[in-house]
Amino acid sequence: MTDNQSATEHILFLTGKLAEKRLNRILESMQPIEFSYEVRNLGVSVAALMTAQMIVRRLKDFASFDKIIVPGLCRGDISQASEELGVEFVRGPVDLKDLPVFFGRAGKEVDLSQHDVKIFGEIVDAPMVSVEEVIKRARKYRTDGADVIDIGCLPDTAFPHLEETIRTLKQEGFVVSIDSLEEDDLLRGGKAGADYMLSLKESTLWIVDEVETIPILIPDTHGELNSLYRAIEKLSAAGKSFYADPILDPIHFGFTESICRYRELRQQCPDIPIMMGIGNLTELTEADTTGINAMLFGIISELELDAVLATEVSAHCSSAIREADLARRMMFAARRDNSLPKGLDSGLLGLHSRKPFPYTSEEIEELASEVKDPSYRIQTSNEGVHVYNRDGMVMSQNPFDLFPQLDLLQDDAPHAFYMGVELGRAQIAWQIGKPYMQDEELEWGVCVETKTEQQKDEDSRAAHVMRDKRKESSEYKQAGSTLQASRKRRKK
Repeated sequence: MTDNQSATEHILFLTGKLAEKRLNRILESMQPIEFSYEVRNLGVSVAALMTAQMIVRRLKDFASFDKIIVPGLCRGDISQASEELGVEFVRGPVDLKDLPVFFGRAGKEVDLSQHDVKIFGEIVDAPMVSVEEVIKRARKYRTDGADVIDIGCLPDTAFPHLEETIRTLKQEGFVVSIDSLEEDDLLRGGKAGADYMLSLKESTLWIVDEVETIPILIPDTHGELNSLYRAIEKLSAAGKSFYADPILDPIHFGFTESICRYRELRQQCPDIPIMMGIGNLTELTEADTTGINAMLFGIISELELDAVLATEVSAHCSSAIREADLARRMMFAARRDNSLPKGLDSGLLGLHSRKPFPYTSEEIEELASEVKDPSYRIQTSNEGVHVYNRDGMVMSQNPFDLFPQLDLLQDDAPHAFYMGVELGRAQIAWQIGKPYMQDEELEWGVCVETKTEQQKDEDSRAAHVMRDKRKESSEYKQAGSTLQASRKRRKK
């Protein structure tokens, strides 16, 4: 226990047997610190096995502490533990190496709560689906970050339920836009209560006088700006609200020139709202959209554009709105702080990681030397996948090489299944450069919807059952260790 005379808080750190020494070393390396503390092993081998319910049952003598920090992988509702025990519980970082950052030793906390770009999420085939399906998608888009639900019309396609669709969306509290180049669709949508309409040209500006709907203006002729400037001037003089969009083109079909048009429009009209439709790049480029969205929103941020139209038509664009939401927040924060868009959030790193291997082979060897039980631990380093228990450690880059060396009982299918899943995850993580943590799904950033704490708890419990089932087997208790034997063979 530390005795810091100037400490303002007395903190209890809960951990497991294997992490206790490392936690103490890290806290000692952070001295001087502004709090006093105690590290307490709660009686589990691995900190990740700790649950909120377990803490409530086992924790004693805690009245003197102002705050209790639990491992980042601790499962369950820690707020409930706070209520039951009457002391504040805080979930710490997943990796102990991040503890200094957790306490603000490596920079201030990142604020991604703000942005200045509106996202229009387009349902491109609205005429072909039911009102119920539109509402279902709209709810998902809103959850993912869309501010406006865009109802896309199709050329030469009847849309008899257009009015019902818009009115139902409005009743559900959505902000709605109608998206068509057909004048009749725009009129019908505006009269049904649409908040925005895409898109008007100089030749169709008369529609503005017929409905109370904010238009998005585009050029009469694709690629030229003069007609767009005249439309902007006319609506500005009339005191009408609008957005302007010079249209983003796909790569090799005018992409670079279209970026230049946005720059020119912003320079010529520094105070007007500008929209960029990003689907022509995300949908029409066979590449991961996380990087495309990051680059596009960097341009959007520099030009201080005001809105985007995002689509999720192609399967590879299925998380485009979530990506746009995170990208707009990251770029806003970077511009606000006059900094690079780096170190803010890893959500757009769907495949790779800046720090894929937090431990070296030597550090994993040190961890393995402290293990005194037969349960297998799996970790990765830049050299490959490491599997170890009390009998030793094996390492390979191929799970098929590792599996025969493990002491897995023939009649213990659940444990064999568990090890197969975990080794497969570890191999994928090692191959593409992602962090791997046993019993945890790989992190894919915003590309995959985040599971709830309850879902994570259920997965974790299932994994523990499969992993620990072997301990109940008398055959296992009497069996020799295949891992130990294979290690001796390698030494010879």
